[in-house]
Amino acid sequence: MIEVEVKARSTPDIEEKILDLGGEFIGVENHLDLYFNSPFHDFARTDEALRIRIKEEGARLTFKGPKLDSETKSRRELTVQVDDPKVLESILESVGFSRAAVVKKRRTKYGLKEAVLCLDDVEGLGTFLEVELTGDEDWEAQKRDALLILARLGLAESIRKSYLELLNDAER
Repeated sequence: MIEVEVKARSTPDIEEKILDLGGEFIGVENHLDLYFNSPFHDFARTDEALRIRIKEEGARLTFKGPKLDSETKSRRELTVQVDDPKVLESILESVGFSRAAVVKKRRTKYGLKEAVLCLDDVEGLGTFLEVELTGDEDWEAQKRDALLILARLGLAESIRKSYLELLNDAER
């Protein structure tokens, strides 16, 4: 699966703009994202990520491949449900992985046709809007749709860095 994603800093009136476009409130989630490094694979160098995401509905392990273009954060994404994130973290650490970072956020989700709009309040970074679509071989069409939605919301400047990268930049 290709996750087509664009992100921008939010504005105070963004929720009103989303609703004006026809967006429908989906719900609120709290995310605890645990990112890992490997002694065998430099995820930062290859622009990839390995993460355990823990939220109210459960936990998932996700591998994110390198970004596919120069405009968005679109990338191949593989995800599997996890029964016990603490045990999974112990397994990863037992084979040499180490926790690289923790990202905490409160996500308010809206649906807009096939897109999911995520208003993320990220601890230590502020508020962002992500437009997400699921793509396949023809993910370029979803990319155009995501960029159009961002523009229609008045958020023309897209951020390609992940929250992990932005947090690392803030620590420097």
